[in-house]
Amino acid sequence: MYRYLLLVRFGLLNLVAASFLLAAYLQGWLNPILRADLVELSGAIAALFVYGFANCALAVWQTSCELNDLGDGTPATGSHAARYLGSLPAGEGKNEVTAGVLRLRLTNRISGVRQVANSLVFLGLIGTVIGFIIALSGVDAEAASDAERVGAIISNLISGMSVALNTTLVGAVLYVWLIVNHRVLATGTVDLLTTTLEFGQTQAGQPQAGINGRA
Repeated sequence: MYRYLLLVRFGLLNLVAASFLLAAYLQGWLNPILRADLVELSGAIAALFVYGFANCALAVWQTSCELNDLGDGTPATGSHAARYLGSLPAGEGKNEVTAGVLRLRLTNRISGVRQVANSLVFLGLIGTVIGFIIALSGVDAEAASDAERVGAIISNLISGMSVALNTTLVGAVLYVWLIVNHRVLATGTVDLLTTTLEFGQTQAGQPQAGINGRA
């Protein structure tokens, strides 16, 4: 098993994604979003993405370190693997229950990232609704025959549609970025779960001296 393989995958994925983002910025493709009305909505979506990305990066680091420790045969004190292995001597009949608890703990660690990713889409849809409200708020059937007021109505429509489309685009793109990272994390978590269970089977009935610290 290669050390920090999960971390390398995570880093390469985000290096490619960040490169595309930088290229889009340098080409000026992000200017319509950055200079649009109510850019704060897109900023709020981006801030939520950063929060979810930070949690994902932390979970990837923890998972990668725990996989390395298991590969060395010395799970760190307080890690999920150490707690699982420490509970095995309680009785063979409880092994399945203990494995289920381990599975729930590992799932709980990564579930927050997916929830944040889903929230990005919902925030984008909220921005879409707000944009349509802005676009339609200035529509007046009586003003349609007034040439002086038609220009203001069209301007209001353009502004509202800009908000709607920009927030939808930002939410969708950042959702895809974060959910792909979640997929990488989920794969690493499954590897950690299976490796821990296999390690526990090999250690069953043997002294657990190796779980109190890293090598």
